[in-house]
Amino acid sequence: MEILETAFMQRALIAAVLVGITAPAVGVYLVQRRQALLGDGIGHVAMTGVGLGFLLSTNPIWMATLVSVVGAVAMELIRAYGRTRGDIALAMLFYGGMAGGVLLINLSESGSTANLSSYLFGSLSTVSDEDLTAIALLAAFVVLVSLGLRRQLFAVSQDEEFARVTGLPVRALNLLIAVTAAVTVSVAMRVVGLLLVSALMVVPVAAAQQIARSFRATFAMAVVIGVAVALAGTTTSYYQDVPPGATIVLLAIAVFITLTVLAVPLARRRARTMETSAAECDVDMPGNRRSGDDVKV
Repeated sequence: MEILETAFMQRALIAAVLVGITAPAVGVYLVQRRQALLGDGIGHVAMTGVGLGFLLSTNPIWMATLVSVVGAVAMELIRAYGRTRGDIALAMLFYGGMAGGVLLINLSESGSTANLSSYLFGSLSTVSDEDLTAIALLAAFVVLVSLGLRRQLFAVSQDEEFARVTGLPVRALNLLIAVTAAVTVSVAMRVVGLLLVSALMVVPVAAAQQIARSFRATFAMAVVIGVAVALAGTTTSYYQDVPPGATIVLLAIAVFITLTVLAVPLARRRARTMETSAAECDVDMPGNRRSGDDVKV
């Protein structure tokens, strides 16, 4: 295939697969916790890391990871301890991260606003071997955490009070979810872009929830959808010369709409099946006797 003949597309496709796996794997916990926009906030903070990477002449992915992890921890602490002023503090953190990234990258000798746009919206041709190595290592961390601690993370995401009563370290697990989300943002920014990464963390999960009826099924289906739209969007971007991040997100939204439409007849069919099963149980129950069942002697 022509698309596999170029080295940069090979790297881009591998990165797309890793992003398609990691983003929904973390997003399923964020959606469960009703923190769907956390990834968007972390993306704003990560911009400062990108600008700092150019200023210090280091790999922007590693620097963005460091800064976004610090920002994610700060967000979680604000959420846990902040009261009436928590939302204002978060807003200043988000906007400060974006402003800091623009300022730092323009202060660097090798960076410019044009360089920043590839991190904001994704770029296929700029994924280097060094970037791919960083993405693979960070993705491995995300997968290990999201799968290895899935029971504990699900318990905390579902009901913090219940998890605390059962003896789980709720505060540590909350911080781990925030850190994992920050790492995921760094993984995805070269393919999807910092401004759109939150969509890939949320939309595949929302699409999977339309037809899945368990956490395990939702997790698996969200990852499948994430990988499918990431590969399809990357391929479309190559042949049609369109931005990869926007294409991936629009494809994910199209999948969500399709599954939402299909979920209506499936729900009706499931409801009819349950009604039929309930009726059969009523007939077979010993206590539900019909008039002809009584025999007088």
